[in-house]
Amino acid sequence: MNNKVILITLFALLTACAVSPTGRKQLIFMPESQMVVMGVQSFHQMRDETPEVKDDAINSYVQCVAGAITRLPKVQESSTDWEVVVFDDATVNAFALPGGKIGVYKGLLSVTETPDQLAAVLGHEVGHVLARHGNERVSQNFAVGQSLAILDSWMAASNKGNRQTVMSALGLGTQVGVLLPFSRLHESEADRIGLDLMAQAGFDPHESVKLWQNMSKDGGKQPPQFLSTHPSHSTRIEQLNGAIPQVLPLYQQAQAGGKRPVCKMPKL
Repeated sequence: MNNKVILITLFALLTACAVSPTGRKQLIFMPESQMVVMGVQSFHQMRDETPEVKDDAINSYVQCVAGAITRLPKVQESSTDWEVVVFDDATVNAFALPGGKIGVYKGLLSVTETPDQLAAVLGHEVGHVLARHGNERVSQNFAVGQSLAILDSWMAASNKGNRQTVMSALGLGTQVGVLLPFSRLHESEADRIGLDLMAQAGFDPHESVKLWQNMSKDGGKQPPQFLSTHPSHSTRIEQLNGAIPQVLPLYQQAQAGGKRPVCKMPKL
């Protein structure tokens, strides 16, 4: 195995073959049909392992907010039959998966103080699906794994010294230098897409900033941003504040067109 093969493989890692909703070039290898199968399987496994909320008021509230997002034409292009489940778990989180699956943990409702704030979270999670971030992450990990395997084989064949030390350093360097930044990029991109979606659905985009202020109070100490898969709360707030003026016309248009979701918050 020679240097040219290694360089070609590393070039493939950096070469884009798709474009995200924000116009960013992406590395996408997996057929989307396979990602849908994986998403549906993961969702069913989650339902098997985690109890679901039985409270009708909570379920109706989450369905109301989620429905306003999933009925948008852009979201319907991804799936026309979105399924939403509220899990009886105190975790402050939510997720969306390829195949039209959304999971909301009950604990999230203690941090999202308004329907608009819940819409910011769900818009963000659906944004991950629309941007095919799951596919991109799988593709990135595959490309990195293949590249490191080829380099390891070349070093072994060339009798290079300190092979184990070099490979370990490369593995850490790839994680911090490539995969983590890409993950932070995904989070920021999902924030931006989610802002568009919530505004188009008639939710006030200003509430996205209040959401992350709540998250900052609730989340405790974060790791350094360069070692985190998510941007810091302050970074997210700054980015959202910068993007809100761009989506306000979408919100105003939605409101003028009668999109004014009325979702009654339940007592927790």
